[in-house]
This record gives sequence, C-alpha cells and structure tokens, in this order.
Amino acid sequence: MNWELFAHEADVGVRGSGATLADAFAGAATAMTAAVCDPARVGAGDTVHIECAAPDAETLLVDWLNALVYEMATRRMLFSRFELGIEPGPTGMRLRACAWGEPLDVAKHQPAAEVKGASFCELVVRRESDGQWLAQCVVDV
Repeated sequence: MNWELFAHEADVGVRGSGATLADAFAGAATAMTAAVCDPARVGAGDTVHIECAAPDAETLLVDWLNALVYEMATRRMLFSRFELGIEPGPTGMRLRACAWGEPLDVAKHQPAAEVKGASFCELVVRRESDGQWLAQCVVDV
C-alpha cells in the first residue's frame, strides 16, 4: 500500500495505490491522516469497526473516507492502520474495515488541519495499466 497527498487549490488531495482495491482504499485513508499529522506519530492501540456500502467503487471511496471523518470527529481520534475487505453487495459494493488509532493528543500529534469531509472532486478509482489500483479524491480541510 502506498499513499500520497497532492495539491489542490484550498483543499488537499489524497491518493492511495496498491495491489488490491482494498490496499488503495487503505492508502487513501493513510493519506487523509497525513493531511492532519504525520501518520507515524499515531499509535494503533484502539480499534474501530466501520462498514459502508455504495453503488460503485468511486462512491464507496467517498463514503469510506467520510465514515473515517465521522469516527475521527465523534471519538476525537486519529487513525494510522487500516485493514479492509471490499466485496460485491446486493446493490453495489460493500466495505468492512478495522481502523486502528488513538485519541487525539495535540502535543503529540501536532495537527496541522482538520478534515471536514471527502468530496467528489478529482475522484478516481481505477486499475492502472500495471495492475495496481488507484484511489483518490479531494478532502475539505
């Protein structure tokens, strides 16, 4: 799994890639954490289970990242490790995930921004010519 941030006017682009669609989604989630702080500073002591479903992979990526934003906001947590399963559902695709993280500690994590949500801006989910998966979108900060 790989991740990166990319520049976008007033917001931040998040991008994940990997051998599987799940790896690319995990990479995008790690990139979203990187928009807030250095993911290496975030421990993985607490587990949160997340499930979501959507009609297609693009919408599923946005729903997944927004589910993480919700957990970050309501639990006041940051996440550094993700394991996902993505499978066909009755009306599209279903994602089941575990996210590991810890409560936000301003002194330890030194957050640079707060992610407000994932958007459909620059949304791409596709398999590249080399067989790797790419998952990206812009998040509002």
